[in-house]
Amino acid sequence: MDEYIIIILQAISAICWTIVYLVLIIRGLKDKTYGMPFYALALNFMWELLYSINIEDFYSITLQRMINVIWLTFDILIIYTYFKYGKKDFDQNSNKRDFYVWSTLGFTFAFFIQYAFIIEIGGTLGAAYAAFIQNFIMSILFLDMLQKRGNLEGQSIYIAIFKTIGTLTPTILFTIILESPIVLVLGIGCFVYDFIYIIQLRKQFIDQSLNPFTRKLIKK
Repeated sequence: MDEYIIIILQAISAICWTIVYLVLIIRGLKDKTYGMPFYALALNFMWELLYSINIEDFYSITLQRMINVIWLTFDILIIYTYFKYGKKDFDQNSNKRDFYVWSTLGFTFAFFIQYAFIIEIGGTLGAAYAAFIQNFIMSILFLDMLQKRGNLEGQSIYIAIFKTIGTLTPTILFTIILESPIVLVLGIGCFVYDFIYIIQLRKQFIDQSLNPFTRKLIKK
């Protein structure tokens, strides 16, 4: 694949996911909640932590590594909204200590899962496979969160749309570069669930007589 096409696809994905993170932070603070489902957040954070450090080649500086550092910073802010507001979505019969214990356990296992990919598969393939697996999980969990909450707190049509585009471009890129059926199937799965999420989220807005893009009341 042409080097310029690779850079363009990487740039589109980086911009789209950066928008997703920013909107997640803004909506989380405005709605007093967190927008990224917890287990997706834990896996995402640990992926970006490990590949920002890049333990296999610590001193190399690449475009993707710089992007990872930026995303890692945004992840920390999303984690802040999770710990600040996440207790209300946790088991109501549990206390705050249980919330922190289960959350810490989730982050701990997320770290070892991501690290295991590096040990067993290596940095390049491990990064790709882990990223698409967690992205597939995230797509399903966004739908699950929307259904369980039954409201629009922490959610935005911009999150849904830019997540879809931000995942589609690396699906094209890595399917061609790695010639990987796994990446292709996971990428298609992400697209299908993301598309359903867009439709369901839009329906939620319309049901509440809100414009999906401005969140303002639709005049009848």
